[in-house]
Amino acid sequence: MEDENSEIHYAGFWIRFLACIIDSIWMMPLVIFFGFMAYGASYFESEQVYKGPADIFIQYVLPIFLTVGFWMYKSATPGKMVVKAVIVNAADLQRPSKGQLILRYVGYYVSLLVFGLGFIWAAFDPKKQAWHDKIAKTLVIYRK
Repeated sequence: MEDENSEIHYAGFWIRFLACIIDSIWMMPLVIFFGFMAYGASYFESEQVYKGPADIFIQYVLPIFLTVGFWMYKSATPGKMVVKAVIVNAADLQRPSKGQLILRYVGYYVSLLVFGLGFIWAAFDPKKQAWHDKIAKTLVIYRK
């Protein structure tokens, strides 16, 4: 539990946006690699959004497992680690439960609604919570 005399430093919108960009940069080569392995050079030549069943795994399932896996084992994705931020349970500032983390990921889709307003919400919220944080009862704070 957090010491009463210490102050919580919430990670705001822009630092979280930077972490998201970093996560996209390291995840993109994995998607490209597996896409190439599954479909060859045609993966990059076609204008089709989906090339086949493996593409659903490559573009959706793999990123979900990587993201939630990092949250479960490190309380942060590599992008959040670079900016020294972690995801914590809002109630006690400890590691969130697996259920909270899965709910947080599902909440990403809610945050995307209405032009991503749920993500932008973190810029104006006193605790810098996006909608997916509120749904899962989590916070993103700077690691001490």
